[in-house]
This record gives sequence, C-alpha cells and structure tokens, in this order.
Amino acid sequence: MADTGITTRTAAPPRSESPFAADRRAEGLDRFLGDPRTPGSPFSYADIVAAEERDELPAGAVELLRHWGFQRHLVPEAYGGALRGLEELCGLTRVLSRRNATLAVMYGSALLGANPVWLWGSGKQRDTLAAELLKGGLACCAVSEVDHGSDLRATGTTAVPDGDGGDGGDQGDGDRLLLTGSKWPVGNATRARFVTLLAQEEQRGGHARKPVLLLLDKQRLDTFRWSPHPQAPAVGLRGHDLSGLAFDACPVPPGARLGHPGTGLARLLKALQITRTGIGAMSLGTVDAAVRIALDHARTRRLYGRTAYDIPVLREQLLDAHLDVLVGECALMPVARALTLAPERLALWSLVVKYFVPVLAEGVMASMGSVLGARGYLREGTADGVFQKLQRDHAIASVFEGTTHVNLHGIACQLPQIARPPATGGAEGARSDQELLGELFALHREAPPWTPDARRLRLAAEGRDEIAASWPALAARAAGLPEGAVPPAVRDALPVLLATAAEQQNACFAVVRGLDPADPEATASVRAMDAAARHCVLHAMASCVLVWLHNRDAVGGRFADGGWLVLCLRRLLDRLGAGTATGASTGESFAELRAEFEEAVLRAADRDEPFTLAALRHA
Repeated sequence: MADTGITTRTAAPPRSESPFAADRRAEGLDRFLGDPRTPGSPFSYADIVAAEERDELPAGAVELLRHWGFQRHLVPEAYGGALRGLEELCGLTRVLSRRNATLAVMYGSALLGANPVWLWGSGKQRDTLAAELLKGGLACCAVSEVDHGSDLRATGTTAVPDGDGGDGGDQGDGDRLLLTGSKWPVGNATRARFVTLLAQEEQRGGHARKPVLLLLDKQRLDTFRWSPHPQAPAVGLRGHDLSGLAFDACPVPPGARLGHPGTGLARLLKALQITRTGIGAMSLGTVDAAVRIALDHARTRRLYGRTAYDIPVLREQLLDAHLDVLVGECALMPVARALTLAPERLALWSLVVKYFVPVLAEGVMASMGSVLGARGYLREGTADGVFQKLQRDHAIASVFEGTTHVNLHGIACQLPQIARPPATGGAEGARSDQELLGELFALHREAPPWTPDARRLRLAAEGRDEIAASWPALAARAAGLPEGAVPPAVRDALPVLLATAAEQQNACFAVVRGLDPADPEATASVRAMDAAARHCVLHAMASCVLVWLHNRDAVGGRFADGGWLVLCLRRLLDRLGAGTATGASTGESFAELRAEFEEAVLRAADRDEPFTLAALRHA
C-alpha cells in the first residue's frame, strides 16, 4: 500500500478546559474549525492546499470565520466589538494560523490599519470604521513605498492643502488635502474599504513637510484620482491581497487626519507595537502545525524495521521543537498582556518578541523539514502536502513590520539605558515591580480589558525593563520553594541553570554599558546587535521562570513539577553557548526530565491536543 502520510487515529478523550484565561476563547474557535487533517471543510489541509494552488483563499473560509465572529475581535469592547485584549487575540490568531496563516495575516493587516483609529481617531472615525469591520469588512495600513521600504522618514507620498478652510488642527475638519504618491506593497489594499495612510503634509507656504496619518474611505474618494496597484506575486501567503494604491492629486475630505501634522510617524510607530507583538502568535501557530505534522509522520512512518520516531536523532529533534514552542509561548503571552498592564514597556518588549519568536520558529520549521525529509518537500501526501505552504508562509514572519535587523537595532538603542544599575529606591518601588510581574505573568488570571489609551504608549521604554531586572531575585524565589514542592531532579538542576543565566545577563549588560546610545555607529555595530540578540534569549529565559513561578499552583501537573522549565532553560543556554557550563551537574537530571517531558508530548498527541503550556497540566 502506498504511504499516504495520513495517521490512523482513534477518538481522543474530551479535553478539559485550559487553566489559562486567554486560551478558553481560543479553544472554542479550535473546536469550531475542526480537525484540519479531516477533508471536507475550508479549514482542512486538503482544501487549503488546493486553494493555494489556485492562488486563492479556500472557498467559504472567510464566511465561516465571519459566522463565528472572528472580525469582532478586531474592534475593542469599548467601541462595540469583542476585543478584550491582545492576549486573547493572540490566542485566536495562533489557532487560525495552525490552519492557514494567510487568513491570520489578512486579519492582522486589518488590525494594523484599525489601531491608529482606536488610539487617535475621532468618535465619528471610530464609529464608521467599527461598523465596517463588525460586518466583515477590512482595513489596511498604507506605509511602505517602492523606493523607501521600511525607511518611514523618507516617505514620499505628499498631502498638499487645497483651499484655506480651517487650520488643520487635531481632530478638526482642517483643509481639504490633495494626496499624491504611491504605496506598495500593502496587505488588504484592494479588498479594504478603509486605509490608514502615512504621508508628508505640506505646510502653508510650502516651507516644510510634516508626517501625518490619514484615514481614507475609498468610497468617498474621486475614482479618477486614485487607482489600485496590481497584486504582488509572493512566495507565500498565496491568496492574500498584497497590492497597493496610487494617488494623483486625489482630494481627501476634511476630517481625515488622525492628529496634528508632525505626529504621524510617532503615532504609527506606537501603533506598530501592538501588531508587532501579534506576529509572534502567527509564528507560533504556524509552527504548532509543523511540529504536529512531523510528530504524527514520525510515529507512523516505518524505516529500517522501526518507526522514524524510534531513530534517536529524529526523536531528539521533535522533543527540542516542542520545548521551543513552550519557550515562544512564555515569551509572547506576558508581552501581549502588557498592552493593558504595562503599555509603556511595549516599545522594547514588542521588539524582543518580534525578533525572538519568529527566529526561534524558523529554526523549528527547518528542523521539522529535516524530520519529514522528502515528505516535507512534496505538495501532496503527508498532511495533504500542507507543510510546504507552512514553510513559505512563515518566511514572512521575520520580515514584515520590521526585519530581524531593524528590530535588533531598536533593541540595541535602548539597552544601554536598561543596563544601567537601577537607582536605589525604597521597598515600595521594589514591591510595585513585583506586583507588575505578577500581573503580567499570572496567565491563569484574566487581564483587564483594553480601553485604548494612546497616552500610555511610548517610543522607548525609558530605561525600565522589569523582566530583565528580575534576574537577581529569580534564584532566591526558586530556592525558597517549600520542601518537596518540586521533584529532586528539578531542585538539583534549577539553581545551577539560574546562576549560569544570571552570569550571562551580567556579561551581556557589561557589553552594552560600553555603548553610547547617542552614537548611531555604536548602536548599529555588530557588537551591539549581538548583545541585543543575546538579551532576547535572556528575556525568554526570565519569562519561562516567571510564567512557572506565577502559575504553578493554579495549573499543577507536569507544569508545576517544573521539568519542562529545566529543559527550556538548558536549551536556551545552549543558544548562548553556555549550556556546557551546566552539563556536569545536570546531566543525569536532564535525561530523567527529558523522559518525563516526552510522556507529556505523546499524551497531548494521543489526545489530539495542541501542545501548549496548558498541555502540561496533566500529571
């Protein structure tokens, strides 16, 4: 019989509800969309691949998501939608990306266009856009230009006042503007009715231009003064509307501005912090699918008289991939909660997530491709050939909304201030930091709903990073757990790993303290970029520890035991080249904990349960 790559499955036992607040709505969407390995729905791998071959979205997929109400999660509750916060939206995005990242990017592009309106729009602008999105329409954000790419300061699209009405004040009617220029490539540019656009507004007298954000309603524009750019063929995300817009002295009605001229670039950069974080969810969801496909294949594919999973090197790759998924989740979800709990820190933390999670996931994707071998290259067979689509779609994650180098540079510019010794303060300041960490990392507790408040967003983290500053206290907190709270293997290994990580943090900060943040050459140097990349790994390590400390009592099971944490920390130290420093004292414990972790991985697979932190709740 030919190898079809389809795993024979028996009915899995019903899943218990996740202990994590943001997972519960996501679990409802997961059940609604069904098993992608079963043909016959727009979210089956078979239908997804078939549509991909035609450069289309699967027939009925968007309508099914509208029926469930996905579009309501683009509109904050305060404006009539169902968006409670970025944490919950990340959970939904991860579920959608497990099936089809193209659709996740479509909605992400809509949110990118909408967020400046939620943050700075007038009541009329918010109401009009909310009504469009709630009925299933789309928005887009027109920023990129052919000649300027991500150099937003060089934006060439101009808005020239036409007439002498008004003063262009914030949220006022102002002048009618004549818009000239071209934006490309733009997600949703053709399908969306509303466009948030960055332009340079010429001031009276033509002596200066200032960046401004405009909200355009294409239905109100002169059809002879603007035109769509054709679809841009891309390697992945086939079926996504990636096109553009061109304007030729196109009249823009008064009231289109999202703030004063001169504020446009700063406001756009602040809004990008939100969707930049959300890209981590798209990345994790795509990798979720790749890891499960590779695991299912390895457990059923027979080679040399045994299953592929029995080959030690393949088994190690699969277990390492599952560890990386947990690391990515620990890094992402607290930062998603920061939108409501600590938006002042998103200027730094969103950059960390946007760099680290996609890069981590790229490694997982490559590793799973080697596990699948030729089956990962084919456009049919194993999982209906969807793996090649997952690879191509995920390639964009580290590119859009800031490439890896752009994000690392943004981190490097802020690290010298972060690395300074903290100012001495009273116990009250220390307590408030601990309280903030508790709110960010207690994933079992629901975060407050997001009420858009632009005043709390910053262009830099202002020298504060409570996650990085937590290292001195982490070892003490772990050592202070009651006797018998964790298995002996965890108790023995954890202090060594935490001490090594703290040394790495000190060494990283020693490097960046020598950088002059006012010197562009210094913050763009290879040394600075390397330090920024190492900081991201250390941020992920601290996040893993804090997620464990703040949720272990509420979650229980393998999660509370902490074996997964030891394995994740060891894996991250390996990324820093410091894993061998812990080898002699953790080798036996490491093997024991890895065997227990493997049981958790296989249990989740047998239950058809996505492998997330919640999957570790079972004993």
